[in-house]
Amino acid sequence: MAQIRDQWTSRAGFILAAVGSAIGLGNIWRYPYTVYEHGGGAFLIPYFVALLTAGIPLLLLEYAMGHKNRGSAPLAYHKLSKKWEWLGWWQAVVAFLISSYYVIILAWAMSYTWYSVGTQWGQDTEKFFLDQYLGVAQTNGFWDFGGLQLSVVIPLVIIWAFIYFVMRQQAHKGIERLTRIVMPVLLVLMVIITLRGVTLEGATTGLNALLTPDFGALMDPNVWVAAYGQVFFSLSVGFATMITYASYLKKTDDLANSGLICALANSGFEFMAALGVFGALGFLAVQSGVDVQEVVGGGIGLAFIVFPKIISQLPWLNSLFGVIFFGTLVIAGLTSIVSLVEPVVSAVRDKLGLARTTAVNWICGISFLISILYATKGGINYLDLVDHFVNTYGLLFGTILMTLVTAWFTRKVGDLQNHINEVSDVHIGNWWIFCVKYMTPVMLIIITGVHIWEEWLAPYGGFPQSAIWGMGWGALLAALITGIIFQRIEWKTIDQSLRDKEGA
Repeated sequence: MAQIRDQWTSRAGFILAAVGSAIGLGNIWRYPYTVYEHGGGAFLIPYFVALLTAGIPLLLLEYAMGHKNRGSAPLAYHKLSKKWEWLGWWQAVVAFLISSYYVIILAWAMSYTWYSVGTQWGQDTEKFFLDQYLGVAQTNGFWDFGGLQLSVVIPLVIIWAFIYFVMRQQAHKGIERLTRIVMPVLLVLMVIITLRGVTLEGATTGLNALLTPDFGALMDPNVWVAAYGQVFFSLSVGFATMITYASYLKKTDDLANSGLICALANSGFEFMAALGVFGALGFLAVQSGVDVQEVVGGGIGLAFIVFPKIISQLPWLNSLFGVIFFGTLVIAGLTSIVSLVEPVVSAVRDKLGLARTTAVNWICGISFLISILYATKGGINYLDLVDHFVNTYGLLFGTILMTLVTAWFTRKVGDLQNHINEVSDVHIGNWWIFCVKYMTPVMLIIITGVHIWEEWLAPYGGFPQSAIWGMGWGALLAALITGIIFQRIEWKTIDQSLRDKEGA
C-alpha cells in the first residue's frame, strides 16, 4: 500500500531545509583552513570552477532523482534499476553512521556554550578539552574505552531528546519549522561573529594571511583536488539527504533555481565564516607575538582549543562572544543532523511501510546507543577514525557510483535532465550532462585515489591496524552488507503499477 508522502509547505521551506543541511560545522572550521593552505585568495578560482562543474551538477542530479521518483534514496535507485537499490541503502547507512558521531560534537558545543560564561576552560585550553572535559588522559591505548564521560553524556541526551522531538513530526512540521526559525538566527549570529572578528586588533594580519593570493598555487594539482573536495563535502551530496528532501517538493516546484540558491548560499556562508575566523586568528597571533601560521588550525582543534584561547583574550564581553560562537556551532549542527536522520527514516518507512513514529523510534534509538561509544573517555579517537573512513570513502564511493549508475549503467541522465527542465525556469543544457558523465566522476575518482594513496603510505592518524580494519573499513563493510540485506526485503509501499512494470 502506497503511503501519503510528506510535503514541504512551500519551495522556500525546502530551500531553507536544504541550505540548513549544507551549512554545518565544516563551513566554519574546515573551509577557512582549506583556503589558507591552498593559495589564499587564488583558491577561489578552482573553488568556483569546482562549484560549477561538480557541486551544482551533483545537487541537481540528486534533486532530480528524488523529485522525479517521489521517494527516498533506495526507492529512487530501485525505480532507476532494481539491481542498484543497494546503493541507495549504502548512502542512507552512511548518513546514519555519521549522525551517530556528529551528535557528539553538538554535545561538546553545547557544553562549551555554558563553559563560555566566565571562560571556565582556564589558560590551558588543550588540557581542559582533552583531559578534563573528554577524559582522554584516563585511557591507555586505542581499545581502552575508559568508561562513560558524564560531562559529555548529559548534553548528548539533551541533544538527542531535541532531535527526537523534531523527527517525530512530519517533515513540514518538524524539519521545516526548525529551519524557518533557526536559519535566520544562524545568519545573524554569523554576521555578529564576522563583524567582531574583522574589527579586532590584528584582524588585518589574519585577513591578509587568508586572502593574499598565491597564483602559483594554481599550478599545483593538489590545490584543485582540495577545491573539488571542499565543494563536494560541504554541499550534503552523497548522504541521500537531497534525494529525500527533493521528494517532498510539489510536482511543479522549480529545481534548477533551488539548486543555484542552495549552492551559492552555502558558499556565501562559508566565505563569511572564513573572514570572521581569520580575523580572530590574526588577533590571537598579535596577542601572542607570533605569526598567523603558528595559530592556524582546522577542525575540532580550531573550535575547542584555539577559539577558547581567542575568547579568553578578548578585551570586552568575551563570555558573550563565546556563547554566540558555540551557540552558532550548535544551531549549524542541528540543521545538519536532522538532515542526516531524515533520509534513513524515509528509507525505512518506504521499504517496510512503517508509521513515522515507529521508524523514528527505531532509528533514533539505535543511533543513540551507538553514539554512547563516542561519549566514552576514548570516544574522540573512535570519532576521528570512523569519521575519516565513513565521511571520506563512504561518500566518495557512493557518489562516484551514483554518477556512473545514472549516466552510464542505466543511461537515465537524459531523462533526469528533461525532468529538471520541465519544472524549472532556467533550463540546463548539455554542459550538465557532460559534467555528470565525465567531469564530476573523474574528479571524484582522482580525489579517492589521492586518499587511498595516503592510506597506503601511512596508517591514518597512527592508529593500529586492528582499529583501521575493525572500525574504519569495517564500518564501510557494514554499510554494504546492510544495503544488500535490505535490497532483498520486499517493498511494502510500491504501488501496483510499478510492480506490474517490474514483472513485465
